[in-house]
Amino acid sequence: MPGHPEHVGVPSPPEHGATGEHEIPLEERTPVDPIERFIGYLDRIEWAPQAVRLRRLSYDLLAEGPAGLTLDAGSGGGCAVAELTEQGQQAVGIDVAERMIEIARRRFPHCEYRIAAVEGLPYDDHTLARYRAEGVYQHLANPEVALAEARRALVPGGRIVLLDQDHDMWGLDADDVQLTRVITRGYTGAIAQPWIGRRYRDLLTRAGFVNVAVDIHPMVYTDIEHTGAMLPRLAEAAVKRGAIRPAQAKAWLAEQEERDVDGRFYLVMPMFVASANTPTTP
Repeated sequence: MPGHPEHVGVPSPPEHGATGEHEIPLEERTPVDPIERFIGYLDRIEWAPQAVRLRRLSYDLLAEGPAGLTLDAGSGGGCAVAELTEQGQQAVGIDVAERMIEIARRRFPHCEYRIAAVEGLPYDDHTLARYRAEGVYQHLANPEVALAEARRALVPGGRIVLLDQDHDMWGLDADDVQLTRVITRGYTGAIAQPWIGRRYRDLLTRAGFVNVAVDIHPMVYTDIEHTGAMLPRLAEAAVKRGAIRPAQAKAWLAEQEERDVDGRFYLVMPMFVASANTPTTP
């Protein structure tokens, strides 16, 4: 998933060195640098089979637009830009985090990445042919501004593809239903746009896009490994905001680990895939 600790559809990594009686240790063999650690986390998520399929679907939807410059907005570690470039596309990624851009350039030196925000694209009117954003809009205070910028920069008939979650639709099996709701819904309340997936049809239509289509694709996880540190971070966040006690978090995580060992772990997260075009005439 593209993005950085502020622009992705997963819990952000805690700042390195954070301590406190409520902190739950994250058992991750990842780099010390918080951004490097976050990239490692993203890599585990991005290369899950269903994530790869969904990313490829987004490329197929982009291909329905005109040829030309493709922008990956909120490009994070640079994976999507690299894949599009390998396909022969003229692709560029932008991210507001300078450190993320540095890492993307280091990982994929043959690709182009720029420091920029989705709310203020560094492109003239009608410059982009295709625009893609994954896991970004859920963290925007004003997604309408970003969509207005996308429409401005896209050529007539240009293509936009957006992928994101709906955090109120997560489904995690657990023995304690109420506790699980407290843990997952509490995180939802910390997201700027927790319903962004279901809102895409309305937002794109209001922004003046046409041929709007929004489909839902369930992301099913039957092992904890491919969820990265998602569950520990959810539990840690619940403890830090005082919603649950550390002992409750520990027991909840232990149950999920037991389910994983027994082959009973089950998590489903719906991903919304929206696509649209700019009008062919002003």
